[in-house]
Amino acid sequence: MVKNIADCTVLHNGVKMPWVGLGVWKTEDGEQVIQAVVSAIQHGYRSIDTAKIYRNEDGVGEAIKKCGVPREELFITTKVWNKDQGYESTLAAFDKSMNKLGLEYLDLYLIHWPGPDSERMADTWRALEKLYADGRVRAIGVCNFHITHLQELFKTAKVKPMVNQVELHPLISQKEMISFCKENNIQVEAWSPLMQGNLDQPVLQQLAEQYGKSPAQIVLRWHLQNGVVIIPKSVKEHRIKENADLFDFSLTDEDMERINDMSANQRFGPDPYEFF
Repeated sequence: MVKNIADCTVLHNGVKMPWVGLGVWKTEDGEQVIQAVVSAIQHGYRSIDTAKIYRNEDGVGEAIKKCGVPREELFITTKVWNKDQGYESTLAAFDKSMNKLGLEYLDLYLIHWPGPDSERMADTWRALEKLYADGRVRAIGVCNFHITHLQELFKTAKVKPMVNQVELHPLISQKEMISFCKENNIQVEAWSPLMQGNLDQPVLQQLAEQYGKSPAQIVLRWHLQNGVVIIPKSVKEHRIKENADLFDFSLTDEDMERINDMSANQRFGPDPYEFF
């Protein structure tokens, strides 16, 4: 059971990854992302998730410098974008991201989307394995991989992904994916864990009233009790604080099932089979 914001899951290579982090998708570079990251760290967050395509790695790096917390206490994630896939191009993209972030090492590097070309994906993964072997990255993983994508990657991978970050929330609960990843010691992480704000769902409203919490807190607690890492995004300090206030209550098994039963295979982002 996750008891506080400092708690971590342990990846299959022994690296500790916080259960709760801040996502910065659609957060403007510069002052907005700097303030959001610094605020999150002040409220106990230690994990920050960005990506090249978010175009805010510079601001995240600036916030890391300003936050007052030692680098080794933070867990920083970024991702290689689709157009940069391939062995040499991935290594070059990694160097650019590191320069923007101002870091000597990264905690987690992810392939952002699988793409249609399995050979290119394999070359990209080989580059991540090199970065991992060279000690430049503490853990490597993937985003938006269906089970079939993972199975294809396993054919050539020397190191299994430590993380699979996917769209996951009450309307697309990804039960089969979670089960497959558990069997293969891959930690599941949810992006858009709050359904991009589409929280006006009767079950969530009822549970929020019952527990004296917000619908967002109900959903985030549901994720944690399902063993899923969460990276809710906000630029508002009171929301950042609220999204971390998850540890003074637990959902009953019955209420967990009520949320599980909401799943309708409804995405708010693209289907990985169709997004290249």
